Amino acid sequence: MQEERKALAKAKRIVVKVGTSTITYPDGKRNFSRIDRLAREMADLQNQGKEMILVTSGAVAVGVDRLGLPGKPATIPGKQAAAAVGQGVLMHTYEKIFADYGQIVAQVLLTKAESVDRQRYTNSRNTFMALLKQRVIPIVNENDVIALDELKIGDNDNMSALVAGIIDADLVIILSDVDGLYDADPQTHPEAKLVSLVTEITPAIEAGAGGVGSLRGTGGMATKIQAAKAATSSGINLVIAGGNVKDSLSRILAGEEIGTLFVSRENRLQFRKRWLAFGARIKGSITVDAGCVKALRKAGGCSILPAGITAVEGSFEPGSTVSVKNNEGRELARGLVHYSAAELDLIKGCKSGEIEDILGHKTFDEVIHRDDLVIL
Repeated sequence: MQEERKALAKAKRIVVKVGTSTITYPDGKRNFSRIDRLAREMADLQNQGKEMILVTSGAVAVGVDRLGLPGKPATIPGKQAAAAVGQGVLMHTYEKIFADYGQIVAQVLLTKAESVDRQRYTNSRNTFMALLKQRVIPIVNENDVIALDELKIGDNDNMSALVAGIIDADLVIILSDVDGLYDADPQTHPEAKLVSLVTEITPAIEAGAGGVGSLRGTGGMATKIQAAKAATSSGINLVIAGGNVKDSLSRILAGEEIGTLFVSRENRLQFRKRWLAFGARIKGSITVDAGCVKALRKAGGCSILPAGITAVEGSFEPGSTVSVKNNEGRELARGLVHYSAAELDLIKGCKSGEIEDILGHKTFDEVIHRDDLVIL
């Protein structure tokens, strides 16, 4: 067994993406047998202590079937109308079947705005984290009903990588009508072999990815390779596997060589900390007292509470990256703040228990959580 495959057993937070062709029949009707197997397996993994997130396609296809249309509409309003109908039908199906296995689910609709706007990105992350803390399985789809071209992510393969990045997932599993990446097009080369492991996505792999897969879907191997690049660059492993493989999720996590594993380039924490330290735009700074400085220098560091803050500089909003300095102006760390500069001016030096009395609300006890802080 490959060492990289064995390591997948340690994955705790897992994003599973299912394509339209995996959960519907060619006529667009729901494949209840596949949906039931998927729900049972995800609920079982959740019961084992994993944190499961489902990214689902199929809303337009299900809407087309429910409306009795001859095929997928050609216009954007037509597709959005089908999606509006299909999302409700699909979510009802998931809710009912997951409930049979004692699992609560929640619908989350996203657009590209959640990935480019820092505050919306942070709000999305906070919502996901709250759901996972409550042991709820988020079911994610693109908000096709309102998304215009400039706001569309475009396919749920890339959506799965975006969600994985937002929540710091350990693994993405894309279940599709293809069994994985082949060394040639299996439709034109019967001798083509499945590639079990990819450690680097080369230009040749990208060039050979081809176009759209099934007529009911929006993505083919090309979008899956794009998703793999995004995930692995963020320190997240990604597997592409056939949606018709029995117990595929459990078997992948057990290390079986199912589908194609794209190995992350580096440890997720290292990547995240490097981004915090060197990739993010610094929007301002906070100055902390000697007690906080001492705590930051200890092994493992600490979260920064309002009580330790003596000064605030700059104009920034929650989710911004700020510099953390000592009283001499020396930069000690960088991190993501939970409060705006104006709010921090009001609560600096105060105890966490006083935040709500001062601001009228309290998002977090911490100004910067230790997980969102890198010591320089």
